[in-house]
Order: sequence, then structure tokens, then C-alpha cells
Amino acid sequence: MRLPAIFVSLALACFYLGAYPAAAQSPDTAAQLGPRPFFLLDSLGDGALKEALKQCENGPFFKTDFSIGHRGAALQFPEHTEQSYRAAARMGAGMIECDVTFTKDRELVCRHSQCDLHTTTNILTKPDIAANCSVPFTPADPASGTEAEAKCCTSDITLSEFRQLSGKMESANKDATTVEEYLGGHPTWRTDLYASEGRLMTLADSIELFKELGVKMTPELKSPAVAMPYQGEFTQEQFAQKMIDTFKQANVPASQVFAQSFNPADIVYWIENEPEFGAQAVYLEGRLRNGIDPEDPNTWDPSMEDLAAKGFRYIAPPLWVLVRTGDNGKPVPSAYAKAAKDAGLNIIAWTLERSGPLSGGGGWYYQSVGGNTKNDGDALVLLDVLARQVGVVGVFSDWPATTTFYANCMGL
Repeated sequence: MRLPAIFVSLALACFYLGAYPAAAQSPDTAAQLGPRPFFLLDSLGDGALKEALKQCENGPFFKTDFSIGHRGAALQFPEHTEQSYRAAARMGAGMIECDVTFTKDRELVCRHSQCDLHTTTNILTKPDIAANCSVPFTPADPASGTEAEAKCCTSDITLSEFRQLSGKMESANKDATTVEEYLGGHPTWRTDLYASEGRLMTLADSIELFKELGVKMTPELKSPAVAMPYQGEFTQEQFAQKMIDTFKQANVPASQVFAQSFNPADIVYWIENEPEFGAQAVYLEGRLRNGIDPEDPNTWDPSMEDLAAKGFRYIAPPLWVLVRTGDNGKPVPSAYAKAAKDAGLNIIAWTLERSGPLSGGGGWYYQSVGGNTKNDGDALVLLDVLARQVGVVGVFSDWPATTTFYANCMGL
């Protein structure tokens, strides 16, 4: 006898949800997800995952540490701005990132790169400040085929000057002949609708905001674009220490901070000199530059076991490193993912919702499974594999609502 569809749906939901006990919830952690997670759900192919997630469409939805705001909510808000951070928190991100670099007067500020002010802020519209840029704006020359160029770094300006800038969506039009044209050029799947205001933040500003929002903090110590020691006396170790000191001065417990770096020496420094913070420092996979192969352990140097022996407890690679295409055409855990788990490392993945429409394969972030990525709903398929098969403890996203939706449904 064939069971009615409602019973099949409930059985599938129980199958998926049974692996995860319901998370503790309270009114002050309520999240607002908006329409995007449900747009993805509608485009997801029929099957057990879709049936399970449909049981959660009406919520309630709550903040979860599984959902990490990558530069805030950078899909539609200028990254590393107050507005972007607040949007991420509203979407249920339990943890939010401030990428940390420094100004000319060595003050710590939130920027993804030390030299991205020309693409992420309005600095080029401020002539007095832009005059300090490492490379002033030079228009494109169609006759010679020369592209427009500029390079403005936080280390070019003081904190006072930094505070006079506003954030914008990350973009640069290389064919521009004017500053106004240069400031455009972002991908069509991003928007300027929420870019009219973009308050830039220092690390200290972000800490106070994150305390207000009730979220954990994951600062990333960015690789300096200037020679270290900077100005002949500010060493890499002092930079790493100053970041931690900023949290200590703000009375933030180490348990609320997940410091990150692509530089393994920074992780070792924190483990040895700030063990409470070092205990949950996150090693951002820094071996990518050497042509890492997720299926070949010989390309992982040092090995997972070596990292664990040094006291590393968290590792964070990009999405594609953690999965490969299985025999059934679906994502399955990579050898890298299995080795990291076997070594006892906690895994955090980056970055969901940073690829635009997935009908074209998803680009760099999906390269190991892109041949079988057919529509936007496949983002949920990848999330499911990362959570249930790889066993990640968190996922960075440019639009945290999607990750929050999945995590809430699965009781993460």
C-alpha cells in the first residue's frame, strides 16, 4: 500500500533531523531570513533533502554559530561595514568576521586586504586623501589597450583619514576613463541598492558592535602588503599580539574569539603566547598557493598530523577542497576532508553564496564539483554534504540566511 505524501515527507524529515538534537533557542536570538533560502529551496531538485527542508519553511529561525558572516553579508552590502555586519546578525549569523589590517599610524581596521581601498571604498572621490595612494588613479587608454589602474592601501593613510571614507561594493571597472566609471563594475549578481551608506570600522568598533549584536567574533590577521617590520619597528609578532590585545582590552573572553590567519606562524605565535586564544585559532588553508590537490596528501605540507601535533585545532579550507564528485555525480568528502577529521581537526568551510548563479557551475568555489552543479538550489546540496558527511563545524557565507536556514532545519 502506498503511503500518503504527507507521511512520506514526515518520515524523510525525521530521517534527516534525527541526527541532530534541537538547538537551545530563546527570543533574543531570533533571526530574519528573507526570501532567498526559500528561493534556493524551490529550485532544489526533488528528493529526501528537499522534503526535509520543506518541513522548516515556517520556522522559527534562530542565530547559530554554524552560520558565519563572511565580511558581514557581502553579497548585497558593502563588506566590513556596520551595515553589512548588522545584516549578517539579523540573518542569524552567530559569528561574524573582521579582516584585520593596519593604517599608516598602525591602528587596526577592518578591511579584506591592506590594499583594497580603491575597490571597496570611495577614497578616489576624496582628492586630498587619494593623493596618498601608492598608485594614483590612472585612466584607461583605449588606443594603447592600457587598463585603468589605482592602488590605495590602509597603510597609505592615517586612522583619521580612514574614518572619512565610506564603504562600497567591491568593484573596479578596468576600462574606466574617469574615477566615477572606475568605481563601478561589480558582478551583475551583486547590487548597489544597499551601498548608499557604508560605515567603515576599526577592529575596536567591530568588537563593540559584535558585543551589542550578541555574536562571536572571528578576526582574520591579514598578510601585510608592506615590508615587515613596518616602519622598521612594527613586527609581524607585534601585529599578531596587538590584535589579541584589542580583544583583551575590550574584556572579550577568549571563548568568544576565533582568530584566523593564512600564515601558520601566526597560529603558532598565538598558541605559544596567548594559549587561551590560540586554543581555537583557525588556520586558513595556506597551502593553496603551492597547488594543493585535495586527493594527494603529498601536496599537504605540513601534514594534517603535523598541524595537530603543533596544537592546531581548527582548519579552514575553501569549499572545493572538502569535496569531490562521487560516482553518483553528487559531492562526497575529499581525501583532504577525511584526513583532517582523522587528525582531530575541526573544519570550517568558506565561502558559500560568493559565486553568483550556480547554473554555470559556480566558478572557483565549486571547481571540484562544478560539472554537476545545475542550479542555485545545489548550494543546499553542498551544505548538506559539508554538514552531514564532512562534519564541518561552521560555514562562512556572503549571505548568512542560507546557512542559518539549513542549520536551523538540521538542529545545528
